[in-house]
Amino acid sequence: MIRTVLRMGDPRLWQKARPVEQFNTPQLHALIKDLEETMRQLDGAGLAAPQIGVGLRVVIFSVDGNPRYPNAEQVPMTVLINPVLTPLAPTIEEGWEGCLSVPGLRGWVPRWSQLRYTGCDAFGRVIDRRVAGFHARVVQHECDHLDGILYPMRIRDFSRFGFVDELFPEGGAGAVE
Repeated sequence: MIRTVLRMGDPRLWQKARPVEQFNTPQLHALIKDLEETMRQLDGAGLAAPQIGVGLRVVIFSVDGNPRYPNAEQVPMTVLINPVLTPLAPTIEEGWEGCLSVPGLRGWVPRWSQLRYTGCDAFGRVIDRRVAGFHARVVQHECDHLDGILYPMRIRDFSRFGFVDELFPEGGAGAVE
């Protein structure tokens, strides 16, 4: 089922999500299906459970031929539950991001360039990956939602934050959402 995505200002987006305690349940599979259908309907690169009003530590992400990100590297469809992120290098990269909860806006956001993420899939199987570039950015963006953080809270230079059509009058705002 396609769900309504909460927008910045809704107090549920500021709350820290609770860990998932039971895996492979009908409720968890239904939540993941709703997240996936909603993300695909909106051409998003990822979506976190708090964005649809569910306060659990569940995110999904995927980039594969998405028309909104024509130059983005492929990111495999991933369900990540109870994630832990560990930076692998001190390097920070800045890049444009947007968010389905902050529609129509983009900002220049600093993120770790390389990281390891661990967690579980819907069945409780361990996921352990080392990633860089766009994949690392997407994971960090989505996992921030689990701690009540929206990307504007990470922006350092607000001259690089604004409406897409103002920032990119020629188009081409390839950003995380």
